[in-house]
Amino acid sequence: MFSLRTYGRWAVPLAAGLLALGALPTATATAAPSAPVRDDFDGDGYQDLAVGAPDATVGGQSAAGYVVVLYGGPHGLTKDRRTVIRRATTGVPGSPAKNEKFGIQLSKGDLDGDGRADLVVGHVSATRSAVVVWGAKGGLSGGTAIPASTTQAGDFDGDGELDLALFQGGRAQGDDPLGTTATVWTGPLTRTGKPAGTKALDPEGLRYVDVWDGATGDVNADGRDELALKVYCGDGSYCTRFCVGSPTGLAPAPGGTFPGGGGGLAFGDFDGDGHDDLAVGNAPDSSVTVAVGSPSGLAPSATWQRYTQDTPGVPGAYEDVDFFGASVAAGDINGDGRADLAVGAPGEELGYDDGAGIVDVLYGTGTGLTGTGAQAFTQNTAGVPGAAEPGDGFGGAVRLLDLNGNGYADLAASAARENSRAGAVWSLRGRPTGVVTDAAFVFGGKSVGAPYAKAAFGSELN
Repeated sequence: MFSLRTYGRWAVPLAAGLLALGALPTATATAAPSAPVRDDFDGDGYQDLAVGAPDATVGGQSAAGYVVVLYGGPHGLTKDRRTVIRRATTGVPGSPAKNEKFGIQLSKGDLDGDGRADLVVGHVSATRSAVVVWGAKGGLSGGTAIPASTTQAGDFDGDGELDLALFQGGRAQGDDPLGTTATVWTGPLTRTGKPAGTKALDPEGLRYVDVWDGATGDVNADGRDELALKVYCGDGSYCTRFCVGSPTGLAPAPGGTFPGGGGGLAFGDFDGDGHDDLAVGNAPDSSVTVAVGSPSGLAPSATWQRYTQDTPGVPGAYEDVDFFGASVAAGDINGDGRADLAVGAPGEELGYDDGAGIVDVLYGTGTGLTGTGAQAFTQNTAGVPGAAEPGDGFGGAVRLLDLNGNGYADLAASAARENSRAGAVWSLRGRPTGVVTDAAFVFGGKSVGAPYAKAAFGSELN
């Protein structure tokens, strides 16, 4: 459990951020290479879930952190098929360090072109290296240090190989950001950490901000990924930066603004038109804004849609302390060919339980996301293990992945402050009718044989 007074990720007053969004070049008809593997670490055809526990004590070092990967299969997740990754793991470079928070940010994808996804584990240090842990038939193993604190994977130049954007810098605790240096590594990477090429990314735009996280997706359907970044801009405010893919790789989008910040980011084709749309959570405003993709890029701001718990059909009621949008995830839950959106509101009050948390699920339609038919899940929902308690923060992180290979995305949702900050993750199945609870599965650090006391297990899901 946690106190909203001390959990700065949601509770610090945040100002609305700005996003540079320019017109994207119109997509041209070209033969698209096969899509690279994004979520399958062991190559068995099932998507897998990576879970960060950044506050865990490892090797006697507090808040050193670790990651657990649970592998998907025909029956979904089980605690017995897992890999625990920490600085003390054989083959992983470095040693546990106090307050590094290894696992606070994760990205994944097939970086070396072997048909299996690889995992990149980030942290909060301005000087330590991130680690690529390589996919293999039996699961993730080994590791290679790369010069980054945060990363994002995507095919930014459209050649069918995943590229990796590396962001080197820490996370400021005060008003002024530390600044970020960004480089894009062109794929494929070798397992010694050598890219096919390198290119600096937006040195002027990022030098005065701290990059925390991001998301990638193809907005104009040209076969090249765009990149949206959540960045700390200083004075308690978060912004969103936007970069566009091109034949020569990523470049900052020229001009434009975008409201929101301080929450989650996700790309998904919510209207099924073949173009990814961008959902941005604004946690301090308890809202999510969706900018629709098109052949010319993101549509004008006049068309953006804002969703809250006051949107017709969305369970709950608007309160700025709910932090609706603190986390978002896109995926096709009901198999209709359109992405749906899971939205975490970890500050939601249930009865007299402040900060117990809730996850709302909004469904895609031919006209985009709608509140009609939306679902809500808490630890008090029938079939969901556990019980809502003050400060659990259920919904602090969410992820949608088809873990059992049946064509329907399953919902993973965490409560990193559950059980005195030990943390836990819930997995709920997707079906044609939406998310169901009849096969709910919950796990934490203790159940997977990893350090669990005050670990904040589930702070990051990928």
